[in-house]
Amino acid sequence: MIDREESPVRHSVLLAFFAAFLLAAGCNAEPPPRFAEGVHYQVLPEPVPTAHPDKIEVTEVFWYGCGHCFHFEPLLERWAERLPEDVVLERSPAMWDRGGLMRLHGAIYYTARALGVLDRIHPAAFRALNVEGKRLASEEEIAALFEAQGVSREAFARAFHSFAVQAAVRQAEARQRAYRIQGTPELIVEGRWRIAAEMAGSHERMLEIADFLIERARRERVAQTP
Repeated sequence: MIDREESPVRHSVLLAFFAAFLLAAGCNAEPPPRFAEGVHYQVLPEPVPTAHPDKIEVTEVFWYGCGHCFHFEPLLERWAERLPEDVVLERSPAMWDRGGLMRLHGAIYYTARALGVLDRIHPAAFRALNVEGKRLASEEEIAALFEAQGVSREAFARAFHSFAVQAAVRQAEARQRAYRIQGTPELIVEGRWRIAAEMAGSHERMLEIADFLIERARRERVAQTP
């Protein structure tokens, strides 16, 4: 027969034991992910090859004429400054317009890269379209942009019409289709995960999700290492 005076004590002991069991189980369980697939980012149906397979690659898809890209650029630059050695930032111009203006602007990026003046031309092209009200809708206008940044028209023309630049533009166009880009700016991590502003909610959150996916990619690489 149970003593009625002792039963509350035994009841308390059982509760304490049960609470300790739940705590231990909680410690062994993995916390839920901060960002969810299909909610904050999308998985591409087919992975897209990256330019740096030895590193975790983050690619920004942008357009010089995009105001959102213009405002995202300073945030992206500051974020890129603190990237660890195993992560690399790439950029890929968007070009989905049938009129060819975006393709022309894509050639600005690859011409500047070929000439080694991307650090000057990249911000200058953003300013021209988003601050100065220019359209950069012709080769003449673009040549003037390069000339204002110290590049001769002859050097610009050689690079602009070169096979390497035109091939890079075609590759970016194909890459954009594979990424299934729906707007700009967007981020692609490891050629596998697509981060769009409308899903992320803000430019700052896009970068937070990129950090989350970079860490996921890093864990997967470690797990696959023999």
